[in-house]
Amino acid sequence: MNELTQANIIALKNPDMSGKDIQDFDYQDFFENGAIALHLVNADGIILHANKAELDLLGYPAEQYVGRHIAEFYPDRDAIEDILTRLASGEKIARYPARLRTSDGSIKHVELTSSGNFLNGKLINTRCFTVDVSDLQRVRTELTRRDNTHRQILDSLPVAIYTTDQHGTITYFNRAAAEFAGREPEIGRDKWCVTFKLFTPDGKELPHDECPMAIALRENRPVRNQEAIAQRPDGSLFPFLPHPTPIRDENGNLIGAVNMLLDLTDRQCAEEARLHLSAIVDSSFDAIVSKDLNTIIKSWNHGAERLFGYTPDEAIGRSVTMLIPADHQDEEPRILERIRRGERVETYETIRQRKDGSLVPVSLTVSPVRNATGQIIGASKIARDITSARENEHRIRMLMREVNHRVKNQYSVILSMIRETNKRAKSPAEFEREVRERITALSRSHDLLVMGDWKGVTVFELLLSQAKSFGNEERISMSGPSIILSPNAVQYLGIAFHELATNSAKYGVLSGGQGQISVAWNATGSGASRLFHLTWTETDGPEVETIGEGGFGTVVLKRVAPEAIGGKGNLEYGPHGITWSLEAPLATVETSIGSEL
Repeated sequence: MNELTQANIIALKNPDMSGKDIQDFDYQDFFENGAIALHLVNADGIILHANKAELDLLGYPAEQYVGRHIAEFYPDRDAIEDILTRLASGEKIARYPARLRTSDGSIKHVELTSSGNFLNGKLINTRCFTVDVSDLQRVRTELTRRDNTHRQILDSLPVAIYTTDQHGTITYFNRAAAEFAGREPEIGRDKWCVTFKLFTPDGKELPHDECPMAIALRENRPVRNQEAIAQRPDGSLFPFLPHPTPIRDENGNLIGAVNMLLDLTDRQCAEEARLHLSAIVDSSFDAIVSKDLNTIIKSWNHGAERLFGYTPDEAIGRSVTMLIPADHQDEEPRILERIRRGERVETYETIRQRKDGSLVPVSLTVSPVRNATGQIIGASKIARDITSARENEHRIRMLMREVNHRVKNQYSVILSMIRETNKRAKSPAEFEREVRERITALSRSHDLLVMGDWKGVTVFELLLSQAKSFGNEERISMSGPSIILSPNAVQYLGIAFHELATNSAKYGVLSGGQGQISVAWNATGSGASRLFHLTWTETDGPEVETIGEGGFGTVVLKRVAPEAIGGKGNLEYGPHGITWSLEAPLATVETSIGSEL
């Protein structure tokens, strides 16, 4: 494979060379040491040989390149199949664009020139010259990218823009230009201007070859301040101002021109917009104030009057420092320093003083005001009363602290559940079941609170929710006033009711077909000393085991639930049921009390 066969050497011969030239030319040396990348491929696509330039181009040693199928080096399978098919049919390939994969995995952009060597009409092999055009491709890609970028920019502009060649033939127009003219110009045919017809400002028809664009191309100079009137195909007329500017190449030769068309009716729109903006400023709820660079107030809207208490007559002409408290007077010099530099003072919170001397928290934004020449002549201030926002923020923080407190309480309860359940569970399966049941009970209490927007839940709703999952809830009778429990009481009494119902379902009334559970509650006393009383009593049930002393249920009923609402609990055992009583300050239990009390 490292030496050229006579047939391969013949394949390299230029078919246009005569026989005497062939014998005087060392094709093997040309093939091996030439600067042009060259390889031979047999009829099956197997690489027969590659010269040094080819191997250097792709970075492969000969033993990793020669003998392999040429398609292995083409990331575009369709391209190599097309090349091989065309060569096999006798077609010559000239500067065919393709991509080759190098030894390091990178891609080279190349152009291939190739032809087949046939014997008795049968393809023997092909010779292929490979030219690396990666740098050229990068340049093309970059130029295309730039061209696309410029075109996208022009297409997205709301201003009518079009270009022509040096002869005035239109080569491009953006969508705004078509909308401006009320027609679709014909690229390559229309000349000088995109408009249908042109007239001078005094109404005389203006031939397109005498329009400002034609003058700019003919005299190779920009044309400015020459107004004209355009007519759309629908007959409407409008004044506009063109800005034709010649385009020159790097040698200064004229190659075309670009024109920007400004519809002068926009001036009227701008005036309407100014009046509209003035109305918005005047009706804005925010205080909008303008001042000069000496702090003197120049304008004062109704929002400023509402916020600060001064009428426009009282404020305009005075220094804006009258609104700044004594301990904030250093703010104004710093603001003016930034405004003079052309900087915008982003929104910040501070304090300002009303006419009556009261202080108000405000959010301020200050921006430079420029004149027609761009010179900074003052500043505009937007002040927003943030009293309500701060109050809301304070309420949110309080709510977040309350939520955090409740979550921590829940964590404590869950940890206690896990610890106490673990002490009593006889197996991992029992431990898992009981922990799941208790957390589910907490979840039911939470669901009630969420449905009630965390305003509270009645005792009746809470009892029914916790007992329903055990069945036989018809054996439970409930009586008492409509006391709405606070969120804290809901969580802890919910746990207590769950433990009572669980014990009853295992050993008491809810476990069989006999007995009754009576739950009664009321409130006694008056004023701040009113007390909440609740009793859970099981009667006529089966003989039951007691809730183990020190177990989770006992801890919840005697200590956790009562102490969470500032009260005390008592648990008594009878042969046919248990009695649990709770007493706590009504203020720690209720959210509101119904009319029954």
